[in-house]
Amino acid sequence: MAPLEQDALAVREQLFHERVRECIICALLFASLYILCHFIITHFKKHTDFTAVHDDEDAAVNRIALGLCTFTLAVALGAVLLLPFSIISNEVLLSFPHNYYIQWLSGSLVHGLWNLIFLFSNLSLVFLMPFAYFFTESEGFAGSKKGIMARVYETSVVLLLLTLLVLGMVWVASAIVGNDAASRQSLYDLWEYYLPYLYSCISLFGVLLLLLCTPFGLSTMFTVTGKLLVKPRLLEDLEEQLSCTRFEEAAVSRRIRSGKASCWLNLDMELLQEQFFAIRSKRRKLELRHRASPWQRNLGYPLVMLGLLALTGISVLIVCFHVLELLLDDAAMPRGIQDASLGQVSFSIFGSFGAALQVILIFYLMVSSVVGFYSSPFFTRLLPERQDTPLTKIIGNCVSLLVLSSALPVFSRTLGITRFDLLGDFGRFNWLGNFYIVFLYNMGFAGLTTLCLVKRVSWAVQAELIRAFGLHRLPLPVTCRRPLVKSC
Repeated sequence: MAPLEQDALAVREQLFHERVRECIICALLFASLYILCHFIITHFKKHTDFTAVHDDEDAAVNRIALGLCTFTLAVALGAVLLLPFSIISNEVLLSFPHNYYIQWLSGSLVHGLWNLIFLFSNLSLVFLMPFAYFFTESEGFAGSKKGIMARVYETSVVLLLLTLLVLGMVWVASAIVGNDAASRQSLYDLWEYYLPYLYSCISLFGVLLLLLCTPFGLSTMFTVTGKLLVKPRLLEDLEEQLSCTRFEEAAVSRRIRSGKASCWLNLDMELLQEQFFAIRSKRRKLELRHRASPWQRNLGYPLVMLGLLALTGISVLIVCFHVLELLLDDAAMPRGIQDASLGQVSFSIFGSFGAALQVILIFYLMVSSVVGFYSSPFFTRLLPERQDTPLTKIIGNCVSLLVLSSALPVFSRTLGITRFDLLGDFGRFNWLGNFYIVFLYNMGFAGLTTLCLVKRVSWAVQAELIRAFGLHRLPLPVTCRRPLVKSC
């Protein structure tokens, strides 16, 4: 065999081994995410929906739908980890360029992960989740033989009709936006234009949802932190409050027992029981604060609050700096690339420290958006409950989390949190090149976050000062107005 043929064969063999290695790594990563998401959904699902006591067919249908939900949640978790994994991979390759044990970490692997997440996100949002919902609600066509296949046929027909309706709406919207012959001709290509445009609309909705939920979630996290941790109180005698609460609880308890034992006393038992439960809850909170160590009470809460304030302030400063860059330099606009060249240059001017800060901010903003999503009055009913979440609510949660997580890379790049450009089809969204949308989005995030932060912190400081000086015990002035009497 000629030397040239041997070299070509060696190159093809090396490419084959690299492709097999990437497939194995992707399969192992997704299997790990799938197992983790299976335990998460099992923790929240309602067990009566999956038992075969009442109907074996319904239990089997619910198990199939649960598997689709687990797949979707694994894709959502993969979308959350996608950008941090890419940033960390670049820094690792930059720090250890010739290390033998990290040769599997390459730009081809990262690019393949981006493409797989994009593909599975489309598949889950457009087909799997609608199929899971219609599959659980279907019963088969009238007159057909009952069974799982009858439900599959009905679900397939309904999903086909829904797909035609959605594609028709997308075709009309695309024709209205791009009113020329080239745009209409391009609409006949399903894979190249239909699905990317549809996912572009979904991503725009997800990014707008992140814009609304993240500032609200940032302010909510301060309240949640105050409830979970023991807050220090200024000018407060905890022993006196605890003893007074115990005496008050004992007095109300004696009144309840005396009212039950005697028929001569006319007491409102329901009101007394509500008062007793409120006093007992207050007493338990005071005991929890009393058992807390001075370090936990005086150091833990301030450190956590300062950390939240620091992360929020850094996020706002980065976005404000990115707004100035948008006004001065066109290169600050988010863009997509097709080749992931990792290990050449750091994506932060502060090196590895800046990259680590970017990863922390990305996770922080994602957690804030999820907290804000479930705290909003529109989506609070979707909040899952332990061992008591029906399957339809699980499907709704999986769809919502996938919409939020799949928009996270675009969200982070649009705000300038990271300089890592969007890979694959994530950079093909039509609205990313619109300067006014990107500029207004950055201004909206900075304004809403600053407003929520100042409002929440100022109210918290005001409440603590009022409580510290005992002003909350002062009676409010009541002005009585005499009714006007008509003179005869």
